[in-house]
Amino acid sequence: MTQPLIELKGVSKSFDGNKKILDNVDLTINRGEAVGIIGPSGTGKSTILRIIAGLMAPDAGEIYVEGERRKGLVEDYGNPIGIGMVFQQAALFDSLTVEENVGFLLYQHSNLPRSRIKKIVNEKLEMVGLAGTSDRYPAELSGGMRKRVSFARAIMANPDNPKETPEVLLYDEPTAGLDPIASTVIEDLIQQLHCTTGVCNTYAIVTHQHSTIRRTAHRVVFLYEGKVQWEGSVNQVDTTDNPLIRQFISGNVQGPIHVVG
Repeated sequence: MTQPLIELKGVSKSFDGNKKILDNVDLTINRGEAVGIIGPSGTGKSTILRIIAGLMAPDAGEIYVEGERRKGLVEDYGNPIGIGMVFQQAALFDSLTVEENVGFLLYQHSNLPRSRIKKIVNEKLEMVGLAGTSDRYPAELSGGMRKRVSFARAIMANPDNPKETPEVLLYDEPTAGLDPIASTVIEDLIQQLHCTTGVCNTYAIVTHQHSTIRRTAHRVVFLYEGKVQWEGSVNQVDTTDNPLIRQFISGNVQGPIHVVG
């Protein structure tokens, strides 16, 4: 069998002492795969992305990236491949321009001349449909545009260090809070980056939106009560008789998923 690009084995994570968010989770992401991670709020979906990215350490379990076990956080150990993350609220610096946000990594951690960084930034902005916006500030952009700026930042790479080129992208609720048209633009962009640009052909996406699940995922993983309760192809979401999936997709308040409040 082909070795997974990313593999989590027996990963657990708790917060506030005893609140277990992830409970002995196994998860694989294969090269070229698009994995959708779904489930009710508070079930650890965003936590899994942060653990994969190396921004958070699990309490127990092992993380392998291209077969190499990661020890500690990414800043302590690094990754054999580049991993980029698009945060739920875009997480842009309000006091910086679009250019400074997108080029932040290179401005802070490379020796590239400013003129070259500007050229790279403009290339990435053009890829996400935002050419000509480099001098704007986040407050001057719509929600969908801010999301696209965060995409451009996530795919930034140092041309003098190919190992930093993102091979995996992690999307945390990329269409949350957007109207249907803006959501479609973001979904199209994810597909474009995955299929046509050659920037990054592997990703995991956390989402609640049905259209985003169906248009951007190949395989779906369902998390509930800290465990992987089901996984299958995106087409199997419609045909499975798993009661958790059936309730989640239908939005029914009656079923095995406990409704809070």
